[in-house]
Amino acid sequence: MRLLLLGILFFCACSTSKQQGHTISEKDMMERNATNENPRLQYKMISSTFDDKKHVWASAQKQLEDFGEADYLALFHLIYERSINDIQDAVERSELSYEMLTKWYLYRILKYEKDPSTSLHSIISIHPDAVKIAKELDKNKANKQHRIYGMPILLKDNIGAEGIPTTAGAVALSNNFTRDATIVQHIKEKGGIILGKVNLSEWAYFFCNQCPLGYSAVGGQTLNPYGRGTFETGGSSSGSGVAVAANYAVAAVGTETSGSILSPSSQNSVVGLKPTIGLLSRSGIVPISGTLDTPGPMTKNVSDNAILLAAMSGKDAADGATKNAPDPVSYNVDNLRASISLFRFAVNSSYLEQSETYKQMIDNLRNVGAHISEFTPDSTPLIGFIDVLHYDMKHDLPFYFQSYAPRSVQVRSVKDVIEFNKENMDMRAPYGQSLFQKTDSCMISLDSITMIKSKLEQACRDHFATLFEEEQVDAILSINNYDAAYAAMAKYPAIAIPMGVDEKGEPKALTLIGLPYKEQDLLNMAKVIMDSFPMRQEVKTMK
Repeated sequence: MRLLLLGILFFCACSTSKQQGHTISEKDMMERNATNENPRLQYKMISSTFDDKKHVWASAQKQLEDFGEADYLALFHLIYERSINDIQDAVERSELSYEMLTKWYLYRILKYEKDPSTSLHSIISIHPDAVKIAKELDKNKANKQHRIYGMPILLKDNIGAEGIPTTAGAVALSNNFTRDATIVQHIKEKGGIILGKVNLSEWAYFFCNQCPLGYSAVGGQTLNPYGRGTFETGGSSSGSGVAVAANYAVAAVGTETSGSILSPSSQNSVVGLKPTIGLLSRSGIVPISGTLDTPGPMTKNVSDNAILLAAMSGKDAADGATKNAPDPVSYNVDNLRASISLFRFAVNSSYLEQSETYKQMIDNLRNVGAHISEFTPDSTPLIGFIDVLHYDMKHDLPFYFQSYAPRSVQVRSVKDVIEFNKENMDMRAPYGQSLFQKTDSCMISLDSITMIKSKLEQACRDHFATLFEEEQVDAILSINNYDAAYAAMAKYPAIAIPMGVDEKGEPKALTLIGLPYKEQDLLNMAKVIMDSFPMRQEVKTMK
């Protein structure tokens, strides 16, 4: 798998974990992985040494009055692997309530995450009023205006939500109780329930170099349910991808700078959309780069993805990038009637040689009439890409602290975080903080970085231009997050959908890259492909 950010960023408790049918202690897992050829699988710790999560499980348990295993099993067929539309239909038939739905997810989280033998370390916090909110929604469901109404949603823990801290996985932000991010406001206005927060690669994987994907000091090491300790989770929205795959919520929200939604969606066999920069507000989200950051939906299917995208949409006066965004639309794909033969796709010929899974998917598309154009991309060097990230984070993070962080959060700059972590590196930064140190030492001028950003954006748009303008393709088909940096700098949207697993059983994704603000087209194409070739696999060990 290619590294997040295009490869540029190139305790041992007595608990046990089940790996592919076998029981292995966390200590044994770390010893086994110590010589792994992939340095990002060489874990130094799995359980967080900062937070034992007892308060998290207590918050969930407190809300499960009169709900037990019998209730969980009785509702299983109505909720497990079901779409939002399926669940809403069950509510309409009075077979299910939003209260029971919320309790079911809380019970399932406790069932697997509290138990050291099954924990994926994907949950960081639980909203203390989730069930209370669900009860109120049950009382007022006659006023339902949106399909997200009553649906429990998990947030990546760099997204602000009132009532639970926003940590970005960092000990320095463990008391960062903020107001709702704008996208969270939009979700709640439409009746969505914030169930809690999920783990992530600390500081959205712009903190340490070559450290494991999905690790944070607050959340510990997120593990891939398809191969616990064997396959990477993808990053940085690791917990979002894992939680959706594990059926811990209806859906989750991730964030991406360059690959952070596409990568974990690919690794966990879920659907992840990285929207056009500016389609969704970034206000209230811990940043890496105001140039490239965006939130996005992560779901089990395309229909749910469209529903959550619509629920988050809306302009934001505090985020100038949204000024050119179209007015919110439904992004509905439920009544779509289209044939794959209507679509024109561009396919990277070198990927056909690299991946048998990709080749098989492309052959499948050809066989049902899709127009396939093979191409060999120009080698467009992304000179200055890493400088954009260093410059932006050095300036954007202090603005976030000033605008959102309460006084109880004492760090106010990248330098402050570095010094804070030095007080206890074994717990706060066991893999080091080299990227933060490089960010702090960044001395690029505003004029220089402005020129770099302009050249990069134009180069990346030119990278795709021939295909979109001359070949008139509808989408470029990639693998996982292989072309994430180009799509990021071009500010083009992309969606990852499951395309099966490789010979080792590791999930892979077909990634569709489209033109700015053409999310509806991407969702349409993704829906038709997934309906024709349903490649998503459930986590059989958690059924």
